[in-house]
Amino acid sequence: MKLLKNIIIFLVINFGALAIGSWLMNNGPQTEWYTSLNQAPWTPPGWVFGVAWTTIMVCFSIYMAYLYKLLPTTKVITLFAVQFVLNVIWNYIFFNQHLVGVGFTVILLLTFIIATITLSFLKDMNAKTLLILPYLIWLCIATSLNGYILLNN
Repeated sequence: MKLLKNIIIFLVINFGALAIGSWLMNNGPQTEWYTSLNQAPWTPPGWVFGVAWTTIMVCFSIYMAYLYKLLPTTKVITLFAVQFVLNVIWNYIFFNQHLVGVGFTVILLLTFIIATITLSFLKDMNAKTLLILPYLIWLCIATSLNGYILLNN
């Protein structure tokens, strides 16, 4: 029962982060600024982002609930909090403020944090590590998209 409670808590927090990030980007993907950028040829259609982030946050919430049940440590909460902040502020920095270089730095840090979580708890989480892989894979794609925009605009 405690695991289900933790899953629900992480779902609320993670989808809250998506909601805050979406609000902070101020309709960014539909703005003239973004649509006029030279974007990577591998940029997926807009609907893919919603599907990807929904899947990622469901999987990540389950992963975090298991991890926190197994290791309710300050390290786990600190890494989670840092990824939360980085995930939310990237939207504001990139889409709202158009600071592509700063956004690239933030998304690199976010990717590093998720990689750190993945590798730090690999032995503890075993097969449950598969639940965090969609987040890490998506961040690698998103980082490449941000990097392409940085280099080609």
